[in-house]
Amino acid sequence: MAPPAVNMSTLVVDLDTGKKIRNYVLDASSPMAKIEPAHTVIGKDMLAPKVASFLSRGPSPDYPEIIKPDIAAPGANILAAVKDSYTIYSGTSMAAPHVAGIVALLKAMHPDWSPAAIKSAIITSAHITDERGMPILAEGLTRKIADPFGYGGGNINPHGAADPGLVYDIDPRDYSKFFGCTIIRRMNVTCNATALPAYHLNLPSIAVPELRRSVTVSRIVTNVGKVDSVYRVVVQSPAGVRMEVEPPVLVFDAANKVQTFKVKLSPMWKMQGDYMFGSIIWRSGRKAVRIPVAARITVQDFYADVA
Repeated sequence: MAPPAVNMSTLVVDLDTGKKIRNYVLDASSPMAKIEPAHTVIGKDMLAPKVASFLSRGPSPDYPEIIKPDIAAPGANILAAVKDSYTIYSGTSMAAPHVAGIVALLKAMHPDWSPAAIKSAIITSAHITDERGMPILAEGLTRKIADPFGYGGGNINPHGAADPGLVYDIDPRDYSKFFGCTIIRRMNVTCNATALPAYHLNLPSIAVPELRRSVTVSRIVTNVGKVDSVYRVVVQSPAGVRMEVEPPVLVFDAANKVQTFKVKLSPMWKMQGDYMFGSIIWRSGRKAVRIPVAARITVQDFYADVA
């Protein structure tokens, strides 16, 4: 959690430590304090990473068919440069530079990658567990296990993003269909005036906010890894949802070869539910290309639930 905003040198401690300091000051005849250089604390007592309590969580009110945020990155208590000095900042303004720097490195390594391919590499390679292999937690009044509405694809992993194996690329003309043909000028695209649900965009995520009956979406992946590779799917269905992926095996025999697969999500019972989460993972040896899935089974359009 971020410390309170102050404009002076401040030491923030928890309640128990504060009580000990107070008792020491009251009991000691000449209380003293020693300030030492800062230390980086590591070890088994640290829980990291965690989703910050001040994070703007999903789902997106405007486009609930797109999982937001996309990714989690360091953004709490970050040492930041200011004019002639430095300070500690927290927030998206601190997380964004981390991601921007990683994007710049990826573009330098892969100059032919599109922005969508870079975004895909970052999301599909992210971690959803901490350094112990335990689920990432979310800060708050009650600490809980985080979900894609807190971290998107997960905690950013630059090394994994540099060699993701597969990417979910997007033809820019698909955005015109998403926006109902309102941006077709200079794009040389023909489409009808009906906007497609956003979950049909070839994003490295799937979100179905109103799952009343079976919904099928397609995804296209491009091989940017080993020329000859075979990927097998691992399906982790959201609770209450039957999720099927066809085909279950993708075979690549050329660089930049593309393959298409379909995902069918079906409600297992008729209910007014909340969002449940799962994932689709394509595995090949030690490679794991993961996308988050969010689905909410609905029966009626109650304003509090759907609007």
